[in-house]
Amino acid sequence: MESTPDIVQAEFAKRFPTSLRRYAEALEIFPGGVTHASRHMRPFPIYISHAKGAYKWDLDGNRFIDYWMGHGALLLGHNHPAIVQAVTEQIHQGTHYGASHEMEIAWGCWVQRLIPSAERVRFVNSGTEAIMMAIRLARGFTGRNKVMRFAGHFHGWHDIVTLGDRPPFDVPTSIGIPGEVLAQVKCLPPNDIRKVEQALSEDDDVACIILEPAGGSNATIPTKPGFLAALRDLCTAHDVILIFDEVITGFRYAPGGAQAYFDVVPDLTALAKILAGGLPGGAVAGRADVMTLLDLSGDPQANRYQRIKHPGTYNANPLSAASGIAMLEIAATGEPQEWISRLTLKLIQGMNDVLRANRAPGCVYGDRGGFHVLVGQRDFYPDDVEQQVAQAGAERLFRGMGHIAPLVRAAFQLEGIDSPPTSGRLSAAHSEADVEHTLASFERVLARLKQWEVL
Repeated sequence: MESTPDIVQAEFAKRFPTSLRRYAEALEIFPGGVTHASRHMRPFPIYISHAKGAYKWDLDGNRFIDYWMGHGALLLGHNHPAIVQAVTEQIHQGTHYGASHEMEIAWGCWVQRLIPSAERVRFVNSGTEAIMMAIRLARGFTGRNKVMRFAGHFHGWHDIVTLGDRPPFDVPTSIGIPGEVLAQVKCLPPNDIRKVEQALSEDDDVACIILEPAGGSNATIPTKPGFLAALRDLCTAHDVILIFDEVITGFRYAPGGAQAYFDVVPDLTALAKILAGGLPGGAVAGRADVMTLLDLSGDPQANRYQRIKHPGTYNANPLSAASGIAMLEIAATGEPQEWISRLTLKLIQGMNDVLRANRAPGCVYGDRGGFHVLVGQRDFYPDDVEQQVAQAGAERLFRGMGHIAPLVRAAFQLEGIDSPPTSGRLSAAHSEADVEHTLASFERVLARLKQWEVL
């Protein structure tokens, strides 16, 4: 009998022949044939030619409903007219001045207006850079060294945050990191405030605590009610800087991000993705007394030892600023967030109904930030989803569907749906019809998985 991988390979080769050829070329150029770790796909990645609204098309003309949404950057969908217009107008004026410009002020003002913690703002070029800056600011301000984080929370790929974002949580996700660096990281179980209190009482060298406020890895591990407020109180009591990684949640949960939605204000906030409207861009927004460490306007010799030098060729570049301003003007209304929230909850409920009707193991859960799919997990089921997720441990949730995840994604792609293997995000461009189409596709996905003998 033909093996399951061979079946999938054959179906993909027939449906996506041009992508298969491009992948063969890419293998001779890029390590692993891809330019982003999450684009390692089985049996091979799909190559996209163009996108519009909630959809994108591959090189063979296949259309997909897109639930990647630019890794969370596209709150308004692909090629929103306001952003296209802003970037088109700016590109004729210049892409890089090597100087200050008015739009960086306007962009920064929008961040100050919307994000509760944003007494001061400094732009960078990505979420990873924003986290790097926030941690350095915390260390510089407190004079301490340790970084406290939580298992399953993702904060980019630089050295200090590679320990704890994937199971097993006590092993870094990359080689090439000195043990001296890892020794400065304390990784605690998520949602356990007693563990935090104990760790802070035992170590007076903790500079900061960092977390995704809505939950680890885009709320794959949801934050329990009351945890953020308790964490805020502990950080204040111990003079520890509280950092919210709002690279994904910023402007998505509410115009003011998760901190506005949950009504807990951190000391520093890392932003990216939606911030720049789909172009490269990030920022750190936070307390003025902490952010002043970036001020080099005084004595240069003194500042060399008492301040944080921050270069960056593309910081607040005109194109990203133009895109970001156009995005935040619309995000500020709150209308995109409410539409996305309503559709996301409808999709979650509908997918659970499909699982229930097909007597398939697993469940779908999530909130206004996105959805998470656990198919093939016989200890999860479509009823009482919130309680099951709340009781599940971080590793159990994070491992998700395990080996079946790539096959679930492949089945979705063959049905015209493109999303990460175990999750997805909607945009303001998605419609009720897109949700209904996705639910019908989910029925066929389950049928494929049964045909492939993996469900």
